[in-house]
Amino acid sequence: MSETYELALEIVQSLSGRTVATAESLTGGLVGAALTAVPGSSQVYRGGVIPYATDLKTSLLDIPKLTMNHGPVSSEVAAAMAVNAAYLLNSDFGVATTGVAGPDAQDGKPVGTVFIAVFRRGRDGLEVLSSVEHLELTSDHADPVAVRSDIREQSVVAALELLLAAIPK
Repeated sequence: MSETYELALEIVQSLSGRTVATAESLTGGLVGAALTAVPGSSQVYRGGVIPYATDLKTSLLDIPKLTMNHGPVSSEVAAAMAVNAAYLLNSDFGVATTGVAGPDAQDGKPVGTVFIAVFRRGRDGLEVLSSVEHLELTSDHADPVAVRSDIREQSVVAALELLLAAIPK
């Protein structure tokens, strides 16, 4: 079994009655695909939004323009994506990815700059932002396509790890 599948399996088993939604820019749906590869995931995975284009982050996920002033690849935007995905898709958890996979830098951010956020809605009505992580990922490959693939895959693993860590045991 792959590391991605093992993490997704542990998440699906750990959620026990709770649900998760995704908002993925950088990973283009790969986090949702990893979760839905697990049998029984339909009990916990609500769905996902893939606002790949910057303008869709504001129109689909209702991220305020003031937040977008930090740039589409930022901790603020990742956090807002996770929160809004959880509310939009009525889930207990929201996980979001945004970043630069390459081949070129974006908005002054180098290839490998990644932000991942996980939001957990409290059962008692309190809102809890579990975590926002800033990663600077690299690849051993020289080929830009392979670099891009490596960064996206590392981002999926990091997102699943962060989500798993946020699930109360």
